[in-house]
Amino acid sequence: MKPYNLLITSIMLLFSMCLFAQNGKFGPPEPPTGKRWVMNPDFSDEFNGTELDATKWYDYHPNWKGREPGIFLPSQVSVKDGYLQIKGEKLKKDTIVKAYGRELTFNIAGGAVVSKKSTFLGYYECRVKAAATTMSTTFWFSTNGAAEGPNGCDKYGQEWDIQECIGRTGDFAGNFFASGMNSNGHFWYNDCDKKRHDLKAASVEFKNEELASKDFNVYGGWWRNENNASYYYNNRKPKHIKFYDKIVDKPFSEPMFMRLVSETYPFPWIELPTDEELADPTKNTVYYDWVRGYKLVDVLDDSINQDYEKGLKLYNESVLFSEAEIELEVSKNNKILIPLSFKANQKRTIYIKVSETTDRTKVKWDKKVAEQTINISPGYGNMKVAFKLDKELSKSSTYKVEAIIRDVNGTNKTREALDVSSMFFTLKK
Repeated sequence: MKPYNLLITSIMLLFSMCLFAQNGKFGPPEPPTGKRWVMNPDFSDEFNGTELDATKWYDYHPNWKGREPGIFLPSQVSVKDGYLQIKGEKLKKDTIVKAYGRELTFNIAGGAVVSKKSTFLGYYECRVKAAATTMSTTFWFSTNGAAEGPNGCDKYGQEWDIQECIGRTGDFAGNFFASGMNSNGHFWYNDCDKKRHDLKAASVEFKNEELASKDFNVYGGWWRNENNASYYYNNRKPKHIKFYDKIVDKPFSEPMFMRLVSETYPFPWIELPTDEELADPTKNTVYYDWVRGYKLVDVLDDSINQDYEKGLKLYNESVLFSEAEIELEVSKNNKILIPLSFKANQKRTIYIKVSETTDRTKVKWDKKVAEQTINISPGYGNMKVAFKLDKELSKSSTYKVEAIIRDVNGTNKTREALDVSSMFFTLKK
């Protein structure tokens, strides 16, 4: 390939990355009340170095050679120019590997990056541009080994596919894999007769007319619990899945390992890549810009080491109310609970003031009735703030809640705030 063309390709990738940083939205979904999303460094990487972080990742698949005729080779995995890159390539000659009690024949090189640690539940996302070939670009999780089934003689494993795609179309059954987002949840069940069953939940698909290899896309998945997961594609609303639960009540009960893989698929589902496209560096490489994992913690837990995420500046720091006006109920001990959420990149302070809105022609506007200051830690949190009221509120009045998020050493002046938000509430009658 000519140096000029390589330069153009690099410029296009950089432009796409900058454009997305300006306009794209990513990060975890709203957490449950009382919880905060924090990053899980063991499953997060910006790929800004010059080599794969060996403390987190294998540059091969520890338990799988690859699907014939594509073999996973560490030589196809690299980190450069701000990306994890996995290159598909034609081997100069067939490679015979003895594995799984037979001989396997490989003539195409692919790659796999696998986490060294396993994880249980959480939100995971990656930003990736697929190779423009029929080799896969994938982001998924699975167990190693098998868990014991309910009958003692049976076993099962889990596979959670956030994204599986290829980078071009063709005349084959899996042509739809060339665009959008394709997600699955496999419950691999080996019965007592040693017969294997793929008890797959209903697939989730996000449509897109553009090929997955045209530009970067963000693919995310929330492993909510042992029975359910949700999928996220760019800025679209999520879609949901329920894992197959007829064998065990909680089918996805085991920790899983993260996999970033480029492999070959069998015809007639997907045709093999051509020698020409495998030799073309503008087509044969998958670019993972970053991968990020998040876990839920108590919303005000400040005991977590968050040095990794503090340097990323993931969020537009903000304090948020989900609705403009709500009804609240006063408890027997004269407390109200005000719901709010926040996004913070550093330790911050949130100041909240409750005022009674009055007729400004007669009395002072916005008479303060309560205030509170809360210290928060980095992440995306969702909470209900309890206010102990000194006096009884009127059910005929409307009240205003103002919140600011600020530096811990700042003041409560709105001009010094990172963000300001407000909402109104009335009391239930």
